Amino acid sequence: MLFAGFFGGGIIAVLVAKIVGNVRGCVPEPGLPACDWHLWAGVGGVLGALVLAGGVLFMLRRRGLAPRNSDRG
Repeated sequence: MLFAGFFGGGIIAVLVAKIVGNVRGCVPEPGLPACDWHLWAGVGGVLGALVLAGGVLFMLRRRGLAPRNSDRG
């Protein structure tokens, strides 16, 4: 999940970078998606990896505490 979260968060962060760049009036270099895209992608990737992995662990832990059908009688 770290791998998927990193790249998913990075892609979303580059989209945010494009929006911020348009608002600021920044013109990216030819062939690049946005100004300072590497900074946005790095931060977004780390956040995405932490959020997705943390969410999966939270759900697995929560599922383990739930009563099972055999416990209900």
